[in-house]
Amino acid sequence: MVDIATFRQIALAFPGVTEQSHFHRAAFRVKKGIFATLDADKCEVNIKLTEIDQDVFSKFDNEVIYPVANNWGKQGWTTINLNKIHPDMLTDALSTAYHHIITKK
Repeated sequence: MVDIATFRQIALAFPGVTEQSHFHRAAFRVKKGIFATLDADKCEVNIKLTEIDQDVFSKFDNEVIYPVANNWGKQGWTTINLNKIHPDMLTDALSTAYHHIITKK
């Protein structure tokens, strides 16, 4: 389990990351790209992964980390249940999403 404060601490520890509002969520950005959004009310995070990375992480446990259930999911957006994820797995998934954005641009 990871609480909201710990999630923010992990996400903001990556170089150049800022937190900004994005609709009803907090968005974590680097180089103008969003790599994660936080829905604090649901204790959920959405991260942007490649299709391959999404498949790898989703195989861990589909109640913990899984594709967003619409076309966004087909584009690599992946949901993480903060109430069920281990901090090390969260850090690994966030790092993967972060690096996807910084190497993309």
